[in-house]
Amino acid sequence: MQLYNTLSAKERAALIEEAGKDRLTISFYKYAHIGNPQILRNYLYLGWDALEVLGRIYIAREGVNAQLSVPAENFEAFKNFLDSVSFLENVRLNIAIEQDNMSFLKLKVKVRHKIVADGLKDDSFDVTDKGIHVGAARFNELIEDPDTVLVDMRNHYESEIGHFKNAVTPDVDTFRDSLDLIEEQLKEHKEDKNLVMYCTGGIRCEKASAYYKHKGFKKVYQLEGGIIEYTRQVRQENLENKFLGKNFVFDHRRGERISEDVISNCHQCGKPCDTHVNCANEACHLLFIQCDDCAKKMDDCCSDACKEVHSLPLEEQKKLRRGKEVSNKIFKKGRSEVLKFKK
Repeated sequence: MQLYNTLSAKERAALIEEAGKDRLTISFYKYAHIGNPQILRNYLYLGWDALEVLGRIYIAREGVNAQLSVPAENFEAFKNFLDSVSFLENVRLNIAIEQDNMSFLKLKVKVRHKIVADGLKDDSFDVTDKGIHVGAARFNELIEDPDTVLVDMRNHYESEIGHFKNAVTPDVDTFRDSLDLIEEQLKEHKEDKNLVMYCTGGIRCEKASAYYKHKGFKKVYQLEGGIIEYTRQVRQENLENKFLGKNFVFDHRRGERISEDVISNCHQCGKPCDTHVNCANEACHLLFIQCDDCAKKMDDCCSDACKEVHSLPLEEQKKLRRGKEVSNKIFKKGRSEVLKFKK
């Protein structure tokens, strides 16, 4: 019985192109109390593999977090399969604003300690005791209230290319960093201010809402479905869009355009740009913002040193990488010293 992916990304891409089927990129999450994540993991893998689902799915005792794609013709079967799992019945599915058949090229279903890496060692709060969910219309009303503090619960490289007007955008590398920072900044307003949070699809601010309720905040709200669902509702209901720029996404696309505003700059030349790329030097792979001109000039690399390595024959590059750990610069997400115009 096959319970893991056996095809390379290149082989899968060729099959997708050959099939010629439109695929839907979807994300969803659900906090729940799961007794045996491994059993659920195997059940989901077998069911989804049969439906040609591709993506990255994490399962833990606290719930499920999924980013995936599925052939459009299999969507109803996929939805029916989800509904067969009691706690996933009628789970909200965030369908991507912009579609790309190559958004995911492998099916990876992994058991993790948590579905959101939060670094918390506090197990005394219930992640299912969440704040108040609000849709786009109510969200727009709330963030105009002078008694509201609007907080972006994403990391700096995400908010750098797009965020809501007047949002607090913590300059942090991890979700865990933002939890303490926001609590410290708002500790005098646990009773009187509306704490309104948003993130990409809702999963991080839902955990944050439970955490802040546990910490004594009285008026805790979150944007239901995150930026993805907000954008869908704004367009469907003809509401005012208060989001500026791009929404960073964690797949091959790296971003969805929500408004025409370009609020960030190329990390190499400084011109307006909001296109994230990974350094073409596989030993670096740094995520940063690069314009087309710099991409051409730098051969898709983040530095002259990486450009020099990337120009070597592939076998020479492999020899240089052999026996070395992957550079941790990738986790700096644009903070590398080689970038002159980083945030």
